[in-house]
Amino acid sequence: MNRHMLALGMIETRGVPALVAAADAAAKTADVRVTTYEKADAGIVTIYILGEVAAVKAAVQAGESEASKIGTLLSTHVIPRPDASLWRFIQKLLPLDELPDASMKLNNSGGESSS
Repeated sequence: MNRHMLALGMIETRGVPALVAAADAAAKTADVRVTTYEKADAGIVTIYILGEVAAVKAAVQAGESEASKIGTLLSTHVIPRPDASLWRFIQKLLPLDELPDASMKLNNSGGESSS
């Protein structure tokens, strides 16, 4: 998967059951990677989804629909082709061997190098 075609999707719910239902629907809808989840106060949980732009949009839409049926959907968002400044955050979501273009590294100026 080319990093320039990568999208980051997020689904935020109140409560784990809605989040699990959203993650399941997202994973079954498109060729995406449901990477991790993050907890906040008051039962707010967020999952992060990576994949091709169209696939992530479809997966987030399916997850949004399913989360609404099960519990409380708080928000969703898709960032198509995230800026290089977000790439370090995205790298933390996947093990190194599963990263798209894992051989690409960021140089000190935040740009890419092929070495």
